[in-house]
Amino acid sequence: MRVVVQRVSEASVDVVEDGKNRRTGSIGAGFVVLLAVENGDCISDAQYLAQKIVSMRVFEDSDGKMNLSLGQIGGEILLVSQFTLYGNMKKGNRPSFNRSAPPEISKPLYEKFSDLLADIMGKRPQCGEFGAMMLLRLVNDGPVTIILDSKDRQL
Repeated sequence: MRVVVQRVSEASVDVVEDGKNRRTGSIGAGFVVLLAVENGDCISDAQYLAQKIVSMRVFEDSDGKMNLSLGQIGGEILLVSQFTLYGNMKKGNRPSFNRSAPPEISKPLYEKFSDLLADIMGKRPQCGEFGAMMLLRLVNDGPVTIILDSKDRQL
């Protein structure tokens, strides 16, 4: 699994249906988490990333140092599925997404990941809608953007 975590002061996501937008989630200060599931991923990948995200100390303390976690600031998470994080541009100019898990595998893992975040944080993340066309609005704070991958823990 791969995530892009962006520290935000606010964010929202709308699903686009029949030319109309339907808001499915919005948050104040916290993280926007873009999540992609790779072929071969399992629950242990989701557990690792959920714990890592909630424990990350990237919010400023009273001295202006990144020392506080999401829970310490009372922050929220907006979770959005994004299979394009596994886009491969090795050949040509059109990305290949052959590393991305198909929906019958990735959707249950996306939902389990959301449940794990809720269990760890004590509150549910706000979410986009799996597989839908979405509009994501965010105010990146910092900007602070962290990339994590459950298979490449050097990131």
